Amino acid sequence: MNEMQLKYGCNPNQKPSRVFMDDGRDLPIEVLCGKPGYINLLDALNGWQLVKELKKATGLPAATSFKHVSPAGAAVGTELSDTLKKIYFTDDVELTPMANAYARARGADRMSSFGDFIALSDECDKATALLIKKEVSDGIIAPSYSDEALEILKAKKKGNYCILKIDADYTPAPIEHKQVYGVTFEQGRNELDINEELLSNVVTDNKELSDAAKRDLMIALITLKYTQSNSVCYVKDGQAIGIGAGQQSRIHCTRLAGNKADIWWLRQCPKVLDLQFVDGIKRADRDNTIDVYISDEHDDVLAEGTWQKFFKVKPEVLTAEEKKAWIAKNTEVSLGSDAFFPFGDNIERAHKSGVRYIAQPGGSVRDDNVIETCNKYGMAMAFTGIRLFHH
Repeated sequence: MNEMQLKYGCNPNQKPSRVFMDDGRDLPIEVLCGKPGYINLLDALNGWQLVKELKKATGLPAATSFKHVSPAGAAVGTELSDTLKKIYFTDDVELTPMANAYARARGADRMSSFGDFIALSDECDKATALLIKKEVSDGIIAPSYSDEALEILKAKKKGNYCILKIDADYTPAPIEHKQVYGVTFEQGRNELDINEELLSNVVTDNKELSDAAKRDLMIALITLKYTQSNSVCYVKDGQAIGIGAGQQSRIHCTRLAGNKADIWWLRQCPKVLDLQFVDGIKRADRDNTIDVYISDEHDDVLAEGTWQKFFKVKPEVLTAEEKKAWIAKNTEVSLGSDAFFPFGDNIERAHKSGVRYIAQPGGSVRDDNVIETCNKYGMAMAFTGIRLFHH
């Protein structure tokens, strides 16, 4: 089959809509369940490319959680700590490497991942399917599914959960096209191979990039390759912890991603871990309540007559001083940028969220200022010489 009719395009008024292969080949995807939409397929195909490259670069199974053609999270299958198992709500599942990757990808930014489209680099196994079963998600793309996983996923959304199988051997044409306002654009596909060699030009006084830092910087760069630009990505321990996508100013990307990284870290502080939620609270309500509790708007959930809707016992306020002290404990964070940093203010903001390693193209007229700011904090920064814009 080289064509698939869709209900509509980006919006319900955009009809007709279809996806098709204009070279006569069959579509590289098979629909196992549900009916994918236009945006579902954009997320699926971008997400698949991301996890395929993460697996190639790291040798580990990879997962991503996509929303509106940008990843909310991306990760490889490194083992979870007990704390991460708790904040990712995986305590009741015996985790596999693939499940670890998905838990990390989903757990990076749970609010943004609500209603996501999932991509997995390897077979979806039972453990991963059990994690997905509990989440609000639109669909999944993977190269294969175990029988048990497929049975679990087919039961989601009253049998309408979108399950796509991708041909892992599919190779697209080297030239790609898109239309805007009736005008056709053509370009060569971005086949740039992201590997450790791109991190060899370390321009700061600190030249040390640990193996873990190299892995995390590659994860950041590959994630950025499939994130709407401008974009910045913070990574720690094999997973994105903050992604800033689609901002017109790079400092806004850095702040947005840094704020998400701070929230991810704050969710691990004792006061948050000790929150006692009322029985039967929905997962989305719990996630949203945690984010509000962490934020400066905590009064919205701690006011008399309100907190009882969420908590068994009224929590103590997480003060600004406590938050600052806890965030200061986050260290060894890696940061990637899809284009050069034009000012040292990006480095100043990154430092506040524990960044120690940076990969960016370089090439700004203010590179000296950026390098100087890194040196002030003992950071190691590599100039990759490559830009990763994605539109």
